Amino acid sequence: MSNESAFDAASAVIPGGVNSPVRAFRSVGGAPRFLVSGHGPYVVDVEGREYVDLVCSWGPLLLGHAHPQVLDAVHQAVSRGLSFGASTPSETELAETVIARLAPRTAAPIVEQLRLVSTGTEATMTAIRLARGVTGRPLVVKFAGHYHGHSDGLLADAGSGLATLALPASAGVPAEIAAQTLVLPYNDRAAVEAAFAQFGPRIAAIIVEAAAANMGVVAPAPGFNAFLAQTAHAAGALLIVDEVLTGFRVSPAGWLGLEPVEADIVTFGKVIGGGMPLAALGARRSIMEHLAPVGPVYQAGTLSGNPVAVAAGIATLAAADAAVYARVDEVAATIAEATSTALRDAGVSHAVSRAGSLFSIQFQATLAHDYVGVQRQEAFRYGPFFHAMLDAGVLLPPSPYEAWFVSAAHDDDALNRVLDALPAATRAASAAQP
Repeated sequence: MSNESAFDAASAVIPGGVNSPVRAFRSVGGAPRFLVSGHGPYVVDVEGREYVDLVCSWGPLLLGHAHPQVLDAVHQAVSRGLSFGASTPSETELAETVIARLAPRTAAPIVEQLRLVSTGTEATMTAIRLARGVTGRPLVVKFAGHYHGHSDGLLADAGSGLATLALPASAGVPAEIAAQTLVLPYNDRAAVEAAFAQFGPRIAAIIVEAAAANMGVVAPAPGFNAFLAQTAHAAGALLIVDEVLTGFRVSPAGWLGLEPVEADIVTFGKVIGGGMPLAALGARRSIMEHLAPVGPVYQAGTLSGNPVAVAAGIATLAAADAAVYARVDEVAATIAEATSTALRDAGVSHAVSRAGSLFSIQFQATLAHDYVGVQRQEAFRYGPFFHAMLDAGVLLPPSPYEAWFVSAAHDDDALNRVLDALPAATRAASAAQP
């Protein structure tokens, strides 16, 4: 079977041939790769071709593919049963692990209780419902270019001004629901102040990616997240910090371990499940006790806290020691710097954007700090660059607006494959035409 025939077969029975849109390669062209296995820093497609993986399942695989400790934990969990629809002791163990990782990072506890769910979308959706239930207010502030899952209220585009109610960003989202969201430019303090001046008493929460990683990587300006906390709290609103991507990836305590801020609710995903469907939200006890069955904010899920997923999460966090984070940082720095050098040698205007171990390339000379700025780049250069890397056996995110992810399993052999692929790829980017 070829990747093309696999895609044709999938397209006959699955909309667009994929179960998540970015997998379709629409941003880069060509047939998507259909993967059948992974080991360490590598993945293998249906044609038997091996690639150095710089996607890492969009973040969960901090330890690499098929890590023995994680596989052993999953196999043991599977042998006991796949799902019970009831509580298990392992859920408590994972919650205790997460709380312990965050506890030393801030003066006052941010997370005292955790609710496990199945996806990042479910975590952020519940966090917003919880914030509305706690405050009794309807509106939520988010930032253009930040992605918090595909629930209706978060699929919103900015209105015509800095402080106007949002418009639907997807068919099927009623305007009345989108209008409960204010979409503001990222890293723009004046826009936040204007929104609160106009709507402050109606705003339940600000939701922000701890560091933006869904418009490429765009780090928060120094002090911006702390400013959001101060602004929200002064108005009686909450701050939701979305660490679905950064949580336990950029440090042992996620972004909050690098930049402690007074968040009220934190969402987690990806690494917390070690490659299995698992996510969570956490907060102080006084906030979390608004959730059912203790409080009036309802949330439920048959597979919430699934024992197999929880086992993978516990094993991943147990193995994620200081050496793992040091290696991930080293690999990310090496690839980012080598890519920048190769692009510079090829005469391609670019900027490397990094937030911890997350990074991406902007094809423009000046680093952008918001979504409008990111969109100004010469994105047409990414497709040829991507395919040249793919031809050389390196799998990148199939969009210029996604983060690159590495793992502690990326050894020197994998790194050398990436470095060897860069000269041809950067020449392809240089020759690209709009």
